[in-house]
Amino acid sequence: MSTIGLPRLNEAAPDFTAPTTHGVKSLSDYRGKWLVLFSHPADFTPVCTTEFMAFAKAAPDFAKLDAELLGLSIDSTHSHIAWVLNIKEKFGVDIPFPIIDDLKMDVARAYGMIHEGASDTSAVRATFLIDPEGKLRAMVYYPMTNGRSIAEFLRLLAALQTSDKHSVATPEGWQPGDKVIVPPAKTVAEATRRMTSGEYECTDYYFCKKSL
Repeated sequence: MSTIGLPRLNEAAPDFTAPTTHGVKSLSDYRGKWLVLFSHPADFTPVCTTEFMAFAKAAPDFAKLDAELLGLSIDSTHSHIAWVLNIKEKFGVDIPFPIIDDLKMDVARAYGMIHEGASDTSAVRATFLIDPEGKLRAMVYYPMTNGRSIAEFLRLLAALQTSDKHSVATPEGWQPGDKVIVPPAKTVAEATRRMTSGEYECTDYYFCKKSL
């Protein structure tokens, strides 16, 4: 049973310095930008290949949100390079982001990517959104058998940035341009004003939306 706990939301993301297909990278290299760090079980596996191609195709969309991509598996840099070249040859897709060589599993263990119940030799499909201050803002885990939706991480990243900028929450399935949820009223007077002012779209005093 693993003795290393999972990292926690809104706390500093675990620091790392590791070799990658683009040279040595550290968490500090991404300071000032959002970072999407994602693991995959192994190179040259079909589900992971679909995910990497999807991340690659969405890289410009992540860049528009001031976010960088960083992959990881507990394979070697040589294996990563061979896989990247294979994806280019067989599928015609360039992989523009670095992939961490984590043979010693230091990064995988720090981020809770090793789940013995799923596999004792591979990192599960985990995705971490780290903000420009180096804080972990979201983490999502998937089973070995099922690929992620890259569009969901773009949506979640946009939602986090919207919440940070406007001090609001976002409802289920929110997309940029949709109405956002206003934080709950803190006083009776404020709750009453919300229901009568016409400033918000309120179903009840605790459930009010607005357009940005």
